[in-house]
Amino acid sequence: MRKIAKLGVGMMAGLFLSMGVAQAASIDGVWRTQKGWKVKMYKCGSSYCGKVVGGTKDRDVKNPNKALRKRKMVGVRMIWSMKKSGSSYSGKLYNPNDGKTYTGKISKITGSSMKLAGCVFGGLICKSQTWRK
Repeated sequence: MRKIAKLGVGMMAGLFLSMGVAQAASIDGVWRTQKGWKVKMYKCGSSYCGKVVGGTKDRDVKNPNKALRKRKMVGVRMIWSMKKSGSSYSGKLYNPNDGKTYTGKISKITGSSMKLAGCVFGGLICKSQTWRK
């Protein structure tokens, strides 16, 4: 009977530890996009921002501001105002592939990956990709 009780306590402890790890997943850090760029997610005021920090030599050629089309993508803030809502985040993101700004969502956050989506029409149409730490 004691062995069963110890086994039960061990299983419960493992369950609570795994729940703690899942809750501790953060968007802080450097993430690799599906295109291979490195984006650093960091706290900016009461929300999160993301800035391109490497992995690309591309320029911002699709920017609607013609004066910015020659700038390198490294250093460009492409995510801002990401605020936590439950287990996900929502805010704004700049897509350098078309030069447009979208409503952004970050979800399914683990210690090694997260799903990022850009949406239009109030979230009716979204395009997503998975980023890896």
